[in-house]
Amino acid sequence: MMKKMTKIFASMAFALSAAAVTGCSEDSPVSNPAPDNKPIEIERGTYAKGADVSWLTQMEAEGEKFFAPDGTQTECMELLKKHCGVNAIRLRVWVNPQEGWNNVDDVLVKARRANSLGLRLMIDFHFSDTWADPGKQETPAAWADLDMDGLKSAVTSHVNEMLSGLAAYGIEPEWVQIGNETTPGMLFPLGSIDNPANFSELVSTGYDAVKAVFPDASVIVHLDKGNDQWRYDRIFGALKANGGKYDMIGMSFYPEPDSWKSTTDDLIANISYVTSTYGKPVMICEVGMDYREADACKAMLTDIIARTASLDVKGIFYWEPQAPAGYNGGYKKGCFENGMPTVALDAFK
Repeated sequence: MMKKMTKIFASMAFALSAAAVTGCSEDSPVSNPAPDNKPIEIERGTYAKGADVSWLTQMEAEGEKFFAPDGTQTECMELLKKHCGVNAIRLRVWVNPQEGWNNVDDVLVKARRANSLGLRLMIDFHFSDTWADPGKQETPAAWADLDMDGLKSAVTSHVNEMLSGLAAYGIEPEWVQIGNETTPGMLFPLGSIDNPANFSELVSTGYDAVKAVFPDASVIVHLDKGNDQWRYDRIFGALKANGGKYDMIGMSFYPEPDSWKSTTDDLIANISYVTSTYGKPVMICEVGMDYREADACKAMLTDIIARTASLDVKGIFYWEPQAPAGYNGGYKKGCFENGMPTVALDAFK
């Protein structure tokens, strides 16, 4: 794949736009840093080996620290880039979260940090005040009484607010997700896949909002269980039938340590199927395995990267690798121990 080198400049227009944003420290989930006015060189177009680190500012506020292999305390994104081969960062966006984490301002703090390190960026819109996943796709409280036209307007405004905020700091995301693991649809009840025309209309609304700010960004529709063909046919078949607009198919994949080889076979088969059937490339937006199985995780990641090299796959993102065991109520699929990376992400080097 040909490499494309892009220089992103915080131009005078960006600086003027940013002047309207409050400049505060990075210690708060609701503060924005001052804009950078220096050129940042970002390498695009290569295979993404990324990490979702959306918990990072919250973890730092709670006192979490991160260390390079030699024991030197190091900022987490810098550590992932220099010692783990990570070249991209994924950040989730919530509309009005109760504690502020993952709101627009918090995302801008993390995005600016990633950009300063030359890391590529994926933005993941949940269109919720909290987690959106196959188990729940709750409409934000402030949008609860809106009809379809109102929802479309709210989606457009929210996407524009987030992406215009990035533009004000000279930051250009390479990929943008419209919804997170939208296997059952999104923005319930109106956007449920039981209303496929509504769901497709909301996806297209998000697509148009992204392209209005960043025409070159790839818009992703993301589902869970990348090894399960049925759910991909259900959603992408509905989008095809109803004129839904998107550029890329996103997948999550969380195999078990004792069966990852067979489930990876199913993942590869499904990737081949969906790229052929729907004519879109694939991004593995989330992957993870029990932190106690670092060697198996490394083998799994190595296998996926090798086997997708000949397929229309644009990359893979590890989900919250920096999270300590049991973080946030029980997450155990990070790949750090005592603030240091295990061998799992050696697969990215």
